[in-house]
Amino acid sequence: MPTSDAYNDLLDATIQHLQELKSRGVKFVPVSPATLTALNGPAATPQARKPVASPIPPTPSTVRAPAPPVPKAIEQPSPVRQTDFLSPPAEPVSASSLPALTAEAKAAAFADLRQRALACVKCPHLASSRKNVVFGVGDPNAQLMFIGEAPGADEDEQGEPFVGKAGQLLTKIVQTMGFSRDSVYIANILKCRPDMPPQSSGNRKPTPEEMQTCIPFLHEQIDLIRPKVIVALGATAVEGLLGKTIGITKLRGQWRTYRGTPLMPTYHPAYLLRNQALSEKRRVWEDMLQVMEKLALPISEKQRNYFLKA
Repeated sequence: MPTSDAYNDLLDATIQHLQELKSRGVKFVPVSPATLTALNGPAATPQARKPVASPIPPTPSTVRAPAPPVPKAIEQPSPVRQTDFLSPPAEPVSASSLPALTAEAKAAAFADLRQRALACVKCPHLASSRKNVVFGVGDPNAQLMFIGEAPGADEDEQGEPFVGKAGQLLTKIVQTMGFSRDSVYIANILKCRPDMPPQSSGNRKPTPEEMQTCIPFLHEQIDLIRPKVIVALGATAVEGLLGKTIGITKLRGQWRTYRGTPLMPTYHPAYLLRNQALSEKRRVWEDMLQVMEKLALPISEKQRNYFLKA
């Protein structure tokens, strides 16, 4: 059974975690109905211990009530270990457990979130090298949300996600599904482009520490948008969201759940630019057909037959 010291340590850790969330600008911490029921129920009674003999019987003057736990001072967040990051939350937040928002409250919360993201300097190396913070684009009331890994050079230049060649392909996929780019929401796990060594080109993969630091912004976006379906684009996005490192080839096409929302992992559009095989295009399109079915969208025979033959 846990000792009083262990209980106090757990309480200290909980207080510190809540204070860290507050320091990041988090104003609400959703709690599931099951957790509320458990908290409102009777406290568990620890197993009684056998009394320990004492040479001096206690007197009222020597008996003291246990001191209340003192919250630990918040310094810099502890380094995130790879093993910590690859463990997904045990109890994901569900949109159904969040309080309803009026249109005005939602717009205000979204504007506040955007301002905090634009001013973020929690990763000094990224803040010093970025040209723009790439917050996200689309309809804040979208039923479908696409999430990639991080901005590239084009996105950093324009301040908008998926505007390069891969973004143009994503726009075509979205339009083929019957949406417009403005009617869905597109974002990345990282809001800043990962910095590159001097005189180097291309883009690098975000580190687990960078994703862990930035992902609270994405969580708030998801909680405000409350999409019906999320599409994770590519292996790095899946790793950042689900903690899965077994490979996108094995994960794509299989429904998962993220923060209470159905999530479909699929290939990144950049992969399709590198691999023009009709079979790979068909695999991504089959994933999108599943998304359309999940959203109860009409699917024409023409749409069902895309990429089956040249």
